[in-house]
Amino acid sequence: MTRSRAAHALLVVALAAAPFIVPQFWITLGNYIGLYSIVTLGLVLLTGVAGQTSFGQAAFVGLGAYTTAYLTTRFGASPWLALAVGMAITLAVALMLGFITLRMKGHYLPLATIAWGMSLYFLFGNLDFLGGHTGMTGIPALNLFGFELRDERRYFYLIWAIALAALWATDNLLDSRPGRAIRALRGSLAMAEAFGVNGARLKIIVFIYAALLACVSGWLYAHLQRFVNPTPFYINQGIEYLFMAVVGGAGNVWGAVIGATVITLLKEMLQDLLPSVLGRSGNFEIVVFGILMIALLQFAREGIGPWLARILPARRPQPVPEAPPLATRERVEMNGPLLDVKRARKQFDGLVAVSDLSFEIRPREILGLIGPNGAGKSTTFALISGALSLSSGEVMFRGEPIGNLEPYEIARRGVGRTFQHVKLIAQMSVLDNVALGAYLRGEAGVIRAALRLDRAEEARTRAAAAHAIACTGLAAHMFDAAGSLPLGKQRIAEIARALAADPVLLLLDEPAAGLRYREKQELAQLLRSLKQQGMTILLVEHDMDFVMGITDRLVVMDFGEKLAEGDPAEIQRNPVVLEAYLGGV
Repeated sequence: MTRSRAAHALLVVALAAAPFIVPQFWITLGNYIGLYSIVTLGLVLLTGVAGQTSFGQAAFVGLGAYTTAYLTTRFGASPWLALAVGMAITLAVALMLGFITLRMKGHYLPLATIAWGMSLYFLFGNLDFLGGHTGMTGIPALNLFGFELRDERRYFYLIWAIALAALWATDNLLDSRPGRAIRALRGSLAMAEAFGVNGARLKIIVFIYAALLACVSGWLYAHLQRFVNPTPFYINQGIEYLFMAVVGGAGNVWGAVIGATVITLLKEMLQDLLPSVLGRSGNFEIVVFGILMIALLQFAREGIGPWLARILPARRPQPVPEAPPLATRERVEMNGPLLDVKRARKQFDGLVAVSDLSFEIRPREILGLIGPNGAGKSTTFALISGALSLSSGEVMFRGEPIGNLEPYEIARRGVGRTFQHVKLIAQMSVLDNVALGAYLRGEAGVIRAALRLDRAEEARTRAAAAHAIACTGLAAHMFDAAGSLPLGKQRIAEIARALAADPVLLLLDEPAAGLRYREKQELAQLLRSLKQQGMTILLVEHDMDFVMGITDRLVVMDFGEKLAEGDPAEIQRNPVVLEAYLGGV
């Protein structure tokens, strides 16, 4: 048994023994820590991992609590039926709010979550059939297999069983195909979409996942208290949930438990300590929380969880298993060009960045796109990859127009790419970064991943990623954090990730930038090898020695227009190119 598993087993044993050996006061606190952990876990995934800040999770807790309170007291419904109805209502509300708010960026998103969080709170308090601000009483106790849970010690087991199940499911989710995509949403959305991830759809799924966890916590809370009113679901409680996620470590699932424990215990201690120190009562703990939060953000911005992780022994990486290969993309031999750019134009207000550019790429060739700074190469690259839409003209790939498709739709048609500025997820291993490239070659969704029903597919994905890493010469760095690699190896890792997608066309945006001479030689050898294996490559590059040595043809751009086209020898002799691009030398 590994140390990690031993620690988890010890935690389960401690939770199982707690109701028999600790006083009632600590059981009550343990119940609330468990309830808060469930809500905070959703925020860890939504805010800490996916980067979508929400202050409104308390409102979803209220939806779960009020649904079960209303159905069980007014209609005598089973609490378990009320849970199902509450989750359905929460799903519908989260779906609607997600469509509206998750399209916002910057400070508008958190402001929107504050707005709808407050709106739902006042809705609960102003509906007479929900008891108004007075609330609802008489909520029945839960009945589990004929055993009535009327004692807080009995509730303790149910609350923590659900909390541990949620932790297990969320940990499984993050170690999976959709989990890698979720990790890429924060700061690397363009990269994720370039490998087939529908970012907007995935954000809504994560938002719903977090909302459903909050709903379950509210359902448990209502039957534990057997009374609900709007007060616990106001925006200040939503802010407190976010505090818990930040304090515990918003990028780690166990940060939810750590944060909920620290904040709950600290709040209880301060409520007893501060009145005796200050000589009067009041909400002084809020002031102390604010000061402590400032100190935490100053000295431990990642929270307590990552700090503890550095002290504890690191989890050993799992060896890559032997597994059947993933399905490969069908490659149909074409008589015409693989990619055909026809009079492509991109205009930003009065600035024409690309002006009626036309060229084609034939199957199994390396085409270089070169030109001075500001020539429009990167804009052309963005038009082909879907990062920008065409103002006019067409981009045809395998005979189909792709000029105004989303990047993830273009990726599905067989276009892989790297980036001018390296876009790797620094904290993830090289293996997981490259496995993200194989996103479209798998099918496992959030539910399958959370229940760990995707292991066979995951083994095949990891094997495919390991193969791409070995082919690019990075096998020795497979389990290293991608951010720890030097720039040259990071660029090679990007190429490995693109190869894991099994592309038909590979777009390389300045892959030799920042590489040393020997690294450039190794990269050139890799690209020649890929060409021999049947890969078609579009290369945007500034290094003329590098480009001239590996390309079959070159397209030269200047001021958004095509200046010349031909093989490297022709381009080197072209007087117009020499004058405009090489300074007449």
